Amino acid sequence: MVCGRCASRLRRASWPRCPRCHFPRATGRPDQSDCRECEQWPEALTFARYAYVLHGPVSDLVHSLKYEGWAELAPTMGDALARVSLPEIAAPTVVTPMPTTSARARTRGYNQAGLLAGQVAQLKRLPLVEALQRSSAARSQTSLHPSERHANVRGAFSVHPPEREAVQGAHVLLVDDVLTTGATASAAASELTAAGARAVTTLAFARALPAGLHSSR
Repeated sequence: MVCGRCASRLRRASWPRCPRCHFPRATGRPDQSDCRECEQWPEALTFARYAYVLHGPVSDLVHSLKYEGWAELAPTMGDALARVSLPEIAAPTVVTPMPTTSARARTRGYNQAGLLAGQVAQLKRLPLVEALQRSSAARSQTSLHPSERHANVRGAFSVHPPEREAVQGAHVLLVDDVLTTGATASAAASELTAAGARAVTTLAFARALPAGLHSSR
């Protein structure tokens, strides 16, 4: 689904990176914990990992899957997610998608994060758990200033009561298409840990980064 020319333009974040959120850091500072990108995240959001930088063909892939009905892209994108190195946590691991509202799912015909999560679970041979539900139709995060994003998703998620047992004591891989400020992932992770999850790693296909913080491959 991705031609050779476009595949050669997929960009990864540069190194070194913050151990927690993998935001690129200044050379010589890989182990310091004063990362401004994740310092405001709740403890519930243990780690963040992602495959590519939201740039060039990656942006096109995300947009096509999310808004243009190209569900056929999900296996290719999910395969990239399944190859991302994850932190080692001494707990059983389950995969859960970032939920969307029922209205958006009807409009798109699917939840793009659900398609990606299904592919990750299949390739990694991990349980897929539909743990979260979106309990409010908050405004799209895309149009909001970073300072507005946390308030916009406060109280937006809840855990399905039948799935509480599945997440208790587990390391939850919270799969989404894009990671920007971490506001959405933080809100979802807080609900998962409140339900008993031991740790939450948000795993995104792409992360929005300032220009210049990505490598050539």
